[in-house]
Amino acid sequence: MNSPARLADFAMLALSVVLGVGSVVMFARLPAVHYLPMRWPDALVLPWDALLSLAFFAQHSGMVRRSARARLAAVIPTHYQGAAYAIASGIVLALVVVLWQPSGTQLFVLTGVPRRIAQALSALAVATFVLSALTLRRSFDPLGLGPIRAHLRGQPYRPAGFVARGPYLWVRHPLYSCILVMLWTNRDVTADLLLLSVLWTGWIWVGAVLEERDLVAEFGDAYRAYQRQVPMLVPWRGPVTLAGQEVVAG
Repeated sequence: MNSPARLADFAMLALSVVLGVGSVVMFARLPAVHYLPMRWPDALVLPWDALLSLAFFAQHSGMVRRSARARLAAVIPTHYQGAAYAIASGIVLALVVVLWQPSGTQLFVLTGVPRRIAQALSALAVATFVLSALTLRRSFDPLGLGPIRAHLRGQPYRPAGFVARGPYLWVRHPLYSCILVMLWTNRDVTADLLLLSVLWTGWIWVGAVLEERDLVAEFGDAYRAYQRQVPMLVPWRGPVTLAGQEVVAG
């Protein structure tokens, strides 16, 4: 591989990690940190924040669709597609966080035992999120690093299959479920944070439905069987025992 191609690979790796991870850390700090507060009235704050959220939803959900990936393949090498998605999502999410405007309307503040319960649930969600990511191991590559590493080694990229275990025996999308818990366990809720929770909950549900359509189209009966046995987001059945553990899921 020539030097410019290697440099491009390393640049894509670095940008994906910095923007992908950095934007998520910024988003996690959003309830406590506001970068450009304009002190607008709620009549401006809430529509503005809603518009920022919708911009991220359109980019994130639109770019991940199979049809969008097919169009992207015409202009970007295949091994860059995952990283390009992570970079674009990171840029848009960082802009959402930086431009997000806080509301001056305090709706409620949890204190005492309810506050401790909310903190415990939030911590449990974070721990389960990490466990879910570790459960996926090599098949969990949200930054698109695997194909680029394979390209650097001069090897074809072979994504690992997914074995349903751990949190994936409770729900099909435990990462989404954990984010929902984190959204709804804020202890100091202002109008903009309630808007955040409502809009992002709706987007997560819609995104999960759209993702499942892609998974069914790609993996057919194997994924349909998994759908029949395991709930999508709410673990109302408890952990299930799958007849065949080898299923593919996101």
